[in-house]
Amino acid sequence: MKRLICLALAFLFLLSGCGAASDTTDAAPAPEQQETGQEQPPEEGREEVTIFPKTDAFIGDTMPYYEDGTMNVFYLADQRDGKTGYHPWGLIRTKDYCSYEDMGIVIPYGETIHDQDIALGTGCVIKDQNGGYHAFYTGHNDHFSPKEAIMHATSSDMLNWTKVPEDTFIATDAYSLEDFRDPYVFYVAEEQCYWMLVVTRSEGTGVIVKYTSKDLSKWEDGGIFFTDDMGYGTNMECPTLLQFGGKWYLTFSDQWPDRVVHYRVSDSIHGPFTKPEQDTVDGSGFYAGRLETDGEHLYVVGWNGTKVDHLDENDYDWAGNMVIHQLSQQPDGTLKPIPNEKVVEIVSHPLTLEPVVMTDTVQADGSTFTMAGDQYELVQFEALDGSTRLEADISGWKEDGLFGFSFAPDMENVGPMNYVFNIKENRIEFYNTDNIVESDAQSFMDYDFTGKDSVHVTMFIGDGVATIYVDNEVALTARMYRSQGTNWQLFGVNSGVTWSNVSIYG
Repeated sequence: MKRLICLALAFLFLLSGCGAASDTTDAAPAPEQQETGQEQPPEEGREEVTIFPKTDAFIGDTMPYYEDGTMNVFYLADQRDGKTGYHPWGLIRTKDYCSYEDMGIVIPYGETIHDQDIALGTGCVIKDQNGGYHAFYTGHNDHFSPKEAIMHATSSDMLNWTKVPEDTFIATDAYSLEDFRDPYVFYVAEEQCYWMLVVTRSEGTGVIVKYTSKDLSKWEDGGIFFTDDMGYGTNMECPTLLQFGGKWYLTFSDQWPDRVVHYRVSDSIHGPFTKPEQDTVDGSGFYAGRLETDGEHLYVVGWNGTKVDHLDENDYDWAGNMVIHQLSQQPDGTLKPIPNEKVVEIVSHPLTLEPVVMTDTVQADGSTFTMAGDQYELVQFEALDGSTRLEADISGWKEDGLFGFSFAPDMENVGPMNYVFNIKENRIEFYNTDNIVESDAQSFMDYDFTGKDSVHVTMFIGDGVATIYVDNEVALTARMYRSQGTNWQLFGVNSGVTWSNVSIYG
């Protein structure tokens, strides 16, 4: 039979009518109460997969450390329990980025309000030349002045840590006494010493300063290493400095206004560091990303926040699920986020893809769906459950095309969560509203469609989080609680577009 698709978008697009839809089966309506995106049990015989992990706590700033085939990810555990102390360090481990071992809390916050580290902040882990492990972290206490200090702990196994309070140090008068955090430590062989990068402020702007040490105990101020080059004066949080493929990469996250991960490139550890034309790796749904390498591959590890009150239509909150992008180094030294090869290899069980409804202007041929460019068109599919990989090739769009993926639609409306390809504005956008014309995108990535006649899309979906990768050039991560358990669809708005090789894997 045919149904009239009455869209909230129709008036906003100034459309004169609606397309007809052929209904082949009943689709699941969008739930009134949103779930928190818990993974569904795998089918019998299939291994359970987790792409975007979290633990009993939500995952905040990550501190990855790779060793002997294992990615150890220390993180600020956002327990949201109302206690005075907060953000102890937790640890999860993975070998394949699809299964994770939760090691629990490994560095607790201080015991009383009189402790400098009643709250723990971001830091790093390093192994010394004698095989011992060192954690450097921020000790934060809102009742102190200065409220932030750099602190030190040691361990023989990464699980049991002994704090070394005598190694604590604070900013000098040259830097902000209130913003002094996120230490990142590494060994510089040519200088036979350790470097520590610290986030702070100087003369009204954000800076990253360098400290040096021979023994990982006493540190000397080496001055400003990098100054905000974006013109915002922002704090450049959670820095990393890592050599890969003959280049040095400096990363940081701007605390304002965009809250995205940036990177800079240099041929030398000493700089100068240049800003690539596309200097971000994801949108505002991915924060505090830090670099780590297994010697062969480069990764950036960060987090996707929950939403306020766990409602899709709300703003981002702090901490959520961990997100790991693999990065591809280009011949010119720039970095591009790509789907993690190990996740693609494991999430490879083909799943049934059968349309449950589509507008009658869409031509379907197997896994290819061609839209005529007639007002609002859609092809809707059954709900995705568990961790899923979606693949598609897209071609044939108009210069002012607007099309994408919509999640949690009912039978009569566009969904409230939409990945949108905005050809006219050269952007890939995420909307957490069905009003994609008069509303602002909640997050986006610039993407130049000039000269392109097709793109390939890979999407990872799991535990209420989704990441879309486009042509192995850009990534956009979004919180979508209802991306699972409800139907989803391909759509086009006055845009003749062809979706080919559409497939899903679990």
